[in-house]
Amino acid sequence: MTSTAPRTAIVTGAARGIGAATARRLAADGLAVAVFDLDEAAGLASAEQITAAGGRAIGLAVDVADEEAVQRGVSRVAEELGAPTVLVNNAGILRDNLLFKMTVGDWDAVMNVHLRGAFLMSRATQKYMTEAKFGRIVNLSSTSALGNRGQANYSAAKAGLQGFTKTLAIELGKFGVTVNAIAPGFIATDMTAATAERVGVTFEQFTEALVGQIPVGRAGQPDDIAHTASFLVSEGAGFVSGQVIYVAGGPTD
Repeated sequence: MTSTAPRTAIVTGAARGIGAATARRLAADGLAVAVFDLDEAAGLASAEQITAAGGRAIGLAVDVADEEAVQRGVSRVAEELGAPTVLVNNAGILRDNLLFKMTVGDWDAVMNVHLRGAFLMSRATQKYMTEAKFGRIVNLSSTSALGNRGQANYSAAKAGLQGFTKTLAIELGKFGVTVNAIAPGFIATDMTAATAERVGVTFEQFTEALVGQIPVGRAGQPDDIAHTASFLVSEGAGFVSGQVIYVAGGPTD
């Protein structure tokens, strides 16, 4: 990443999977990285992996759906690593079920982490971005935003993130802040393994069935998303904003 000064990024849900891969990629690009995750031990391990490779990172236990926790976490990042002008809203959970079995708790939990979390994190960091006249926000959506059986809550949240992305791009563009979304297809992670378990098949069977529908003929990996995020937060992506980029191994409807 080309810059006149070091940048600081926050990646939420960065203890494992897509978040961890993205944190490592941004650190390799020269950014200082704050790893936010509910799992404190795993978040610290993710940050330590970055520092062991020569990067600058801290790991913090933060519930992105908790307004006060977000404010404390973001303030600490500003004090220890510098003003956070890059944000990747990756934190997410699954509470899959068919509509007639889905509880209000299932619905609220998913909405709180994905949508409320992205809102709170973006609101808390935007002041640093607007002051710096530079900012990058990347929201993790999903191909499930187009609809997916058993995921009414998750699909609605991921579709909501796309509207959130486009609105922030309009509001923040004049301050040098770009806002984009990445919508991954099938990515081999602990979360997709949990989905396989939910539908009653092995992860190998689940992967084989889905790969058969992917034009490039393979499952996505966390690094595929990390590389896309790396571009979107770069100096060179300053004219890309309000976009939803499907990273799914082929076209989507």
